Amino acid sequence: MPPRRPFRKKPDNEPVPGGPDDALSGQVERVTFHNEESGFCVLKVKVQGRKEPVSVLGSLPSVVAGEWITAQGTWERDKEHGIQLRAERLKTQPPTSLEGIEKYLGSGMIKGIGPVYATKLVKKFGEKVFDIIENQSRRLEEVDGIGRERRQRIKEAWAEQKVVRDIMLFLHSHGLGTNRAVRIYKTYGEEAVELIRADPYRLARDIHGIGFHSADAVAEKLGLEADSLLRARAALEHLLDQATGEGHCALPRRDLLEGAARLLEIDESVIAEAFDRHLKDGKILSENIAGEDLIFLPLLQDAEERIARQLRRLAAAGTPEPPIDVGKAIPWVEEKTGRKLSPSQHEALRIALGARAVVITGGPGVGKTTLVQSLLRILTAKKLKCLLAAPTGRAAQRLAEATGLEAFTLHRLLEFQPGKGGFQRNASNPLEGDVVVVDEVSMVDVPLMSRLLDALPRKARLILVGDADQLPSVGPGLVLGDIIRSGMIPVVHLREIFRQAGNSRIISGAHSINHGEIPDIMESPKDSDFVFVDREDPEECATTLISLVRDRLPKHLGIDPVEGIQILSPMHRGSLGIRELNTRLQSSLNPKNPHREEHQAYGNLFRTGDKVIQTSNNYDKEVFNGDIGRIRSIDREEKQAVVRFGKRDVIYEFGEMDELELAYAITIHKSQGSEFPVVVIPLAMQQYLLLQRNLLYTGVTRGKRMVVLVGQKKALGMAVRNESTRHRHGGLLQRLKV
Repeated sequence: MPPRRPFRKKPDNEPVPGGPDDALSGQVERVTFHNEESGFCVLKVKVQGRKEPVSVLGSLPSVVAGEWITAQGTWERDKEHGIQLRAERLKTQPPTSLEGIEKYLGSGMIKGIGPVYATKLVKKFGEKVFDIIENQSRRLEEVDGIGRERRQRIKEAWAEQKVVRDIMLFLHSHGLGTNRAVRIYKTYGEEAVELIRADPYRLARDIHGIGFHSADAVAEKLGLEADSLLRARAALEHLLDQATGEGHCALPRRDLLEGAARLLEIDESVIAEAFDRHLKDGKILSENIAGEDLIFLPLLQDAEERIARQLRRLAAAGTPEPPIDVGKAIPWVEEKTGRKLSPSQHEALRIALGARAVVITGGPGVGKTTLVQSLLRILTAKKLKCLLAAPTGRAAQRLAEATGLEAFTLHRLLEFQPGKGGFQRNASNPLEGDVVVVDEVSMVDVPLMSRLLDALPRKARLILVGDADQLPSVGPGLVLGDIIRSGMIPVVHLREIFRQAGNSRIISGAHSINHGEIPDIMESPKDSDFVFVDREDPEECATTLISLVRDRLPKHLGIDPVEGIQILSPMHRGSLGIRELNTRLQSSLNPKNPHREEHQAYGNLFRTGDKVIQTSNNYDKEVFNGDIGRIRSIDREEKQAVVRFGKRDVIYEFGEMDELELAYAITIHKSQGSEFPVVVIPLAMQQYLLLQRNLLYTGVTRGKRMVVLVGQKKALGMAVRNESTRHRHGGLLQRLKV
């Protein structure tokens, strides 16, 4: 937290020492505050001749207790903190005194060494300890408690830290925050600085959390001209990557060039030359689709073509083997399951059993799960091997629970290999099965669907299950919607709400929303599972939401407020956005406690016990975008946190925690594929840009036991009426129609 605004002491009090260019040097006693992004720090420095440590404010890429600093700047007096030096120039050096060395090693900077081992090492090796670690590391095993494994970790951490600090210094001096230094080191190794100097824009391409603008700032500091071809080409890549993040598979040529001109503010001839170079080098591809000149990244154009090619093959493949007598199969499965299927489900089974590929779609409570269970019962009775998958771990778990069969995430089914950066299952090494069932297909994007279809065995059946009215995938494309609209393969659209499901106001309300009608929840009975809490003022809405989650709902339903309740918000910012709500909910549900370790990283305060969400796919850890877990421990000595996802513990180095965010409140987009016992959704006109029917519908259908909407009636009405969805550029639908 930045210090309070300083003021000058009046002359009749003790004078502020020195002049405007005063200097001091001393040992860092304590790092009171350090912002890794900006470098701003507040230090307590032990200076010879002074009884009390001196406060020094300045900027450093990295600083730990025990280091020796030299500072030059201006003395000032602060109302709360007293005399302090605001340093214009600040430098650090490794400590030389035994006390400083012990503080330095015990600060947690070197993994494997905490205060206890720091004391032991200094006692054993004295001032030679740094040299011992770097050049004679085997001798570390002479210290009680340090074996071969810990010694190796200390040696590797020491070597890494030296390079990371060099990277930090480079980033800091070129206008970039230093909190990505560890990730940069792990990506580029010891050549990091040289590689960045050669092409600073590679930071935006390769490093999670660094965008074009940050890389552009480094390029400017390095002296790269604003109208350089390297910059223009990087801008084109950035705009196409940005479009991919917004769900597009391509951009109209005009939009791309105009976007680059606005971004770069340079002569358009340079942008045109960069565009032509990209085309010539195959970095981008141009294709006219439905009269529009679209620009694709090659991987996305190839993925669309693969999907269209494979679905055309399935559509032309004829009746699947072995043939199934539907007239006998339906009564048989009804007897085996004890469930009487409706006429619409009979027809759906007939279509699904007679097709090589089929889409099963419909809203909640229409019998999708029952239909899939019946299908699988019939197909397994025919000795067909069925493979079940879903895009996320939670969705796969639900599919397994519903069917009684093993289900995988799509990445695990396709055997993704992080080190090799690809899927083991492909056209040359297809899946080993006769039937592939994929649930929650609305979440599947173009690249992943293309990989799945590539790996589909030549004679296998494909069953795609999903709700086409939900939000589309976070990744590029509108796969499920385009397949349905194309009419290339049979579509079973279930619409009949079954009696048991119809008793749920959540389900009937969700269908009302989907039909553009405001659900009947304004005066719900006390035992209703879908209620609306009217609050006109956004701040009052937020306060009510906190009260509901912390006190009222847990007491009413007998559930845990963290595990049992999920807040879903349409937006990130504002008093009802997930950032503000998470801060308030963390304070209410997992408050500061001496027994709970904390770590501040990337603008988030993480605490043991916090509910967190993974914000990007991490194939090495097998944790994917949208997975929710709880922080089990934070180890400051080892510089890592342990997060429990389901039944599995995953280790995050502190430098990797930019992949995590607090998850007491998450966006509705991130909730796709998940179900929660209780869902609470704030709705206010301040969110008007995001008040859309499919967004609200998706949020409501995440709740199993209860859904509570808190906010303004006007906002609810706007969301229900607003059927518009953002157009996604791409060519899949046209390719499927050909």
